[in-house]
Amino acid sequence: MPKTHPKECDPKPRFFEEESSDEIQEDTLHCLRLSQVERVNLAASSLIGVVNLLQEDTCKLINESVGKGVVCEVQEVPENVVKEDHLTNKSWKREKTFDGAPIFRLGERGSGLRSRGDVQDFHTLRQECLAQGTLFEDPEFPATDSSLMFSRRPDRYVEWRRPMEIADDAQFFVEGYSRFDVQQGELGDCWLLAAAANLTQDPKLFFRVVPEDQSFQEDYAGIFHFRFWQYGRWIDVVIDDRLPTYRGELLYMHSTEKNEFWSALLEKAYAKLHGSYEALKGGTTCEAMEDFTGGVTEMYDLKEAPPNLYNILLKGMERNSMMGCSLEPDPQVLEAETSEGLIRGHAYSITKVQMVDIVTPNTSGKIPLVRLRNPWGNEAEWNGAWSDQSPEWRYIPDHVKEQIGLNFDVDGEFWMSFKDFLTHFDRVELCNLSPDSLSDDQVSRGKKKWEMSVFEGEWTPGVTAGGCRNYLETFWHNPQYVISLEDPDEDDDEGKCTVIIALMQKNRRSRRNMGMDCLTIGFAVYHLSDRDLMNKPQRMNYFKYNASVARSPAFINLREVSCRFKLPPGHYLIVPSTFDPNEEGEFLIRVFSEGRNHMEENDEEVGMGNVDDRVSNYDETEYGDSDNNITPSLPQPSYPDPQKSAMEKLFHDIAGEDMEVDWMELKQILDHSMKDDLMKLSSNGASQLQAPPPGGGFGVAGDDGSPPGGILALLCSAFCKDNALGQAFGVNNDAGAEGRNEVITIAPSQSVMDYGDGGFSKDVCRSMVAMLDVDQSGKLGFEEFRTLLNDIAKWKAVFKLYDKDGSGRLGAFELRQALNSAGYHLNNRVLNALAHRYGSRDGKIAFDDFIMCAVKIKTMIDIFKERDVDGTNMATFSMEEWVEKTVYS
Repeated sequence: MPKTHPKECDPKPRFFEEESSDEIQEDTLHCLRLSQVERVNLAASSLIGVVNLLQEDTCKLINESVGKGVVCEVQEVPENVVKEDHLTNKSWKREKTFDGAPIFRLGERGSGLRSRGDVQDFHTLRQECLAQGTLFEDPEFPATDSSLMFSRRPDRYVEWRRPMEIADDAQFFVEGYSRFDVQQGELGDCWLLAAAANLTQDPKLFFRVVPEDQSFQEDYAGIFHFRFWQYGRWIDVVIDDRLPTYRGELLYMHSTEKNEFWSALLEKAYAKLHGSYEALKGGTTCEAMEDFTGGVTEMYDLKEAPPNLYNILLKGMERNSMMGCSLEPDPQVLEAETSEGLIRGHAYSITKVQMVDIVTPNTSGKIPLVRLRNPWGNEAEWNGAWSDQSPEWRYIPDHVKEQIGLNFDVDGEFWMSFKDFLTHFDRVELCNLSPDSLSDDQVSRGKKKWEMSVFEGEWTPGVTAGGCRNYLETFWHNPQYVISLEDPDEDDDEGKCTVIIALMQKNRRSRRNMGMDCLTIGFAVYHLSDRDLMNKPQRMNYFKYNASVARSPAFINLREVSCRFKLPPGHYLIVPSTFDPNEEGEFLIRVFSEGRNHMEENDEEVGMGNVDDRVSNYDETEYGDSDNNITPSLPQPSYPDPQKSAMEKLFHDIAGEDMEVDWMELKQILDHSMKDDLMKLSSNGASQLQAPPPGGGFGVAGDDGSPPGGILALLCSAFCKDNALGQAFGVNNDAGAEGRNEVITIAPSQSVMDYGDGGFSKDVCRSMVAMLDVDQSGKLGFEEFRTLLNDIAKWKAVFKLYDKDGSGRLGAFELRQALNSAGYHLNNRVLNALAHRYGSRDGKIAFDDFIMCAVKIKTMIDIFKERDVDGTNMATFSMEEWVEKTVYS
């Protein structure tokens, strides 16, 4: 058992606002953080070559998605469609796997992986090299030390050689391919070796990963390609054939045949996918098996096997799951043989699981048996009960022997009882294949399919990275998913549903060179009533008063955490999270079930809502048609005509004869008003606000010739007096101050009104103009300017409401609530985008950036609603219109 690093969080109860029910005190969650060495040990003790001997078509790409917002779906592209890469202006043809799944090029838009350079198409590049008579040299994965290691330089001189420089008569395959073609080198990637050896056992699976259209003889140009499943898509990885060697010998994975190179090139392609060879150190066979098949894996310790394990294996066999088992190695002897004929530290494939009819002199019935195969395929077989030629077989009727395909050949395959299996083996692994894995012919012969749902998501600090249930106040900010289980399992006496939930974090291995390692991840499952389904998302109080009904066994820093559950039909909420809050990462969550399931994100719908009562009661007509009940239309404040005239005069002085201001004049007005007039610092550090003179006049001009009293303060005194907006701008004077030109002192603080020397950014001011510039003149008239001030006043009031510490920045997880208070309802995807675009590294949002968020949201919603004339939540734009709208806004 690898050494683990448990971490405990404060288990003390927390008390919040009162509720009618009692708060649920969940057990404190713990996490397991494995070191690099521990993960290597885990891989070594894991399956060393699970072998799949499926005889039918298998393993189709997971490409079925249920529910709105699923981003794992990929568009179907006709096979004969020739695409043009807009970056390279080269044409290429979209390829598909044997099961019809589209294949994406590494770094291509839509592949889900970041581009590290030019997007490469194998056929195009090979044709170019053949036409030019050159051998391909990959600029994206060069033959340099950086492709070998990211943490240090190699400890010896490594020479990169092409296969024909390593061996005579270099071949891609020598007499086909087999598990013996996979031999480990100096790299600690035995987990990859095990999966590669397994891959050789099924031709269709093998050639989906290792395309047949390449060799060292026909059309050889020093270029090869391989395909891997990555988070819901198949990715084509192009490499050159320069391989790292030391003293003329391959340094890493190689074949027993010195002139065979498919396995070495496969390892290089996988290293390129993850950034370097060093990035492959440490992993599990499950990880590689998923990358070779697109399935979901499970692992069981047979010393702590669940009571229904045999039933799990039976159902796995029904669904063509790839299964294998292993014994712990002997630390003293490599591949030590037990007295029963089993090999320690070795892996066996499970080729059949069946309840077999047995008839003895005293009784009859069924006995649970398991058929296994030693990948060596020789005489090294189990010699206990139910082994080849054992006396137990005389109790099995001949027709049953024929039915199960019994033979006693010296082929490494043997039967044993499930009881002996539990006693002599230590671990079993299952790779559950996707619903598309089975052909129609297999289904007609009784094979069954999994039902599957899949979603992609991310944890963004300060927005959707809420940590585990130990952090109750932020836990509800995590992404939430509702899974509806409709029908119980056919053979379940308790009427329950089998569910496998798998949470996989994305792209961590490929970013090891940037210091990123796997996050500590897990998930919790909650039952939802019909009433609960109305809340999107579930808020803190739900988790405060409801306990989870299932959860991942532990929070652990592996790429994937998965677990199998038995749940009654109903609605369930899945909350995937990191252990600690504010950890950034992307993830893929998949749910497999025997019966039908429906999965969707439990999130808000994007749109307009009511403005928080704590902010203001002011006219909302700028935010939409009151007939559509987007926001309540509140009474318009009345303004004294003399004051309105004064404001118009002031605006005229700044705008000039055309009575319009551009973004530069707007910036001058806002910066001057909010920095120099509203928040003047006195000699003792207190903030002072100059109150307007009696009668709404302007008083004496300032030293710089600017109008005194503050333009924004003056205008907001008319719009916002005696309400929350006025309080935000400090224009609400007490009775004693009315009618007098005096200074009101405010306690010193790091207010949002202290913007530094730069003031509002150019982008904010330009966006403000674009937001209200209906005729796209680049300028605002007086009425548009007055509307803008009203918006700014509202947003400022909202910001101050949530800037509780007066720091001038919104704290973590306050962006959603602040925007809700401003009347905007946004889902996690939009909030994550805003945080990435406008947030700081620590997840905080400055006032200037918050204003920009609000401006952008209002602008885009207004553009959309202008086209959504029928209120269908659908709008149509031509390419020209869309480019025009987005460029200007």
